[in-house]
Amino acid sequence: MSYLQATSDLYKEAALTPDIGLCCTTNPIWQLPGLSIPTRMQEMNYGCGSTVSAQDLTANPKILYAGVGGGMELLQFAYFSRQKGGVIGVDIVEEMLQASRENFKIAEAENSWFSSDFVDLVHGDALNLPVPDQSVDVAAQNCLFNIFKEEDLRKAVAEMYRVLKPRGRLVMSDPVCDIPLSETLRNDDRLRALCLSGSIPVKDYIKILTDTGFGTIEVRARRLYRVLSPNHYPVDSLIPIESIEVAAIKDPMPEDGPCIFTGKTAIYYGNEDYYDDQKGHILLQNQPLAVCDKTAKALSELPAEIYVSESTWHYTGGGCC
Repeated sequence: MSYLQATSDLYKEAALTPDIGLCCTTNPIWQLPGLSIPTRMQEMNYGCGSTVSAQDLTANPKILYAGVGGGMELLQFAYFSRQKGGVIGVDIVEEMLQASRENFKIAEAENSWFSSDFVDLVHGDALNLPVPDQSVDVAAQNCLFNIFKEEDLRKAVAEMYRVLKPRGRLVMSDPVCDIPLSETLRNDDRLRALCLSGSIPVKDYIKILTDTGFGTIEVRARRLYRVLSPNHYPVDSLIPIESIEVAAIKDPMPEDGPCIFTGKTAIYYGNEDYYDDQKGHILLQNQPLAVCDKTAKALSELPAEIYVSESTWHYTGGGCC
């Protein structure tokens, strides 16, 4: 049995019987004004963070979501879209699609603004999305891509890139691990399906995104997700796994390489009113400027009174680029 079949079987079971704690279903579910999220949706929120952000969802966007779970994030996306077929949910597990259909009927009863036809639920594969080229503004996935081995991960990212319109964005939440995992862990299909042993280092994840062509990467959040401990898993010492929330924007690739924002900030503390590096960056005296990693490196090498912070792994827009 392949690792993809193991994943499909696991989430078939989770669709038929909600498995609280399978992923991050125990985390608090944030609400929006006028939005009621059915309890069953919360119990089936098989993700490790959130991919829903108002800054991505202006001007009635068309949204694609791969791996529907119980439909919670589809409902949240529909809250912003509010149009027939404005959100497309794709899943290879038919039982999960059916569970979402049932959950949407409950959501209709709890939310006067919502109609189930706001969301198109489609049986399909993240490695071969049943969606035309350049047809969506926002593509999202939560705790799905980490399941894929590298070759399939690259295919899945390339598919998201294909369906996005120019300047569209891929918004993701996924587990990552900067400590090398053993082959025993990586080849354990069930642990991979449980979003544990497929975790890769953040830098490797970002490189796959930029190799695909995404010109701007925003790391919006990074937090502890799980620990692998010797008393529960085949490891010699405690291994922390984190989750990251990332937006990859389909911008043209800059000549000097991608703009990768990991939460660095630059502050000019000299005696002048401002500092101009003659490369498009003006720093006002003692005012913080969010900078991408390559700009941070360039500024830190200048003979000027500029302080550049380490990565905070939290970026919400604005700044140097």
